Amino acid sequence: MQEEGQAIGGRAMESMTGRLLVATPTLKDPNFDRTVVLLVAHEPGGALGVVLNRATEVPVADVLGDWGDLARHPAVLFEGGPVQPDSAICLARMRHPIKPLKGFQRVSGAVGTIDLSVDPERLRESIGVIRVFAGYSGWGAGQVEQEIEEGSWFVLDALPGDAFVDRPDDLWPMVLRRQGGMLAAVAHFPPDVALN
Repeated sequence: MQEEGQAIGGRAMESMTGRLLVATPTLKDPNFDRTVVLLVAHEPGGALGVVLNRATEVPVADVLGDWGDLARHPAVLFEGGPVQPDSAICLARMRHPIKPLKGFQRVSGAVGTIDLSVDPERLRESIGVIRVFAGYSGWGAGQVEQEIEEGSWFVLDALPGDAFVDRPDDLWPMVLRRQGGMLAAVAHFPPDVALN
């Protein structure tokens, strides 16, 4: 993992791990239209994240058995992004974030990724909730920074519950509204207006 402030291309780069990428209305890639992406890793070599607001209709229990009991409502798989849709990334929120937990990789605060090869029964006391993502969103070195500079993404702070909201379809406007000012106004931008 890179240290904050490490120079890339002659300028300092702060790690955005644990922050949200919120699609701007100018981003018209159908994979990311009105998405909220949690960056689970951001290093000099690139970035990896999961789309938080694209629920499927496939129950977690149908694919991962007992893990379904820990999944937050809606307890379905989410489309994490267009890369490797047959793979799974599991986000979890720990009940006691100060205790180390085998198979848990912290992203921010009590939220991190969990190894799905571990028996979920062993984690039941330590994990509050999980959300499982099929596939992920990935960017090569400097790519996400370039997209941000081009105005495709707002980079915003995440709240611990963002990855586990009960109504994921409402996450994009909810995150924008809580920013206040002009960003709050963007939450009301019509979805079918073409921008040049």
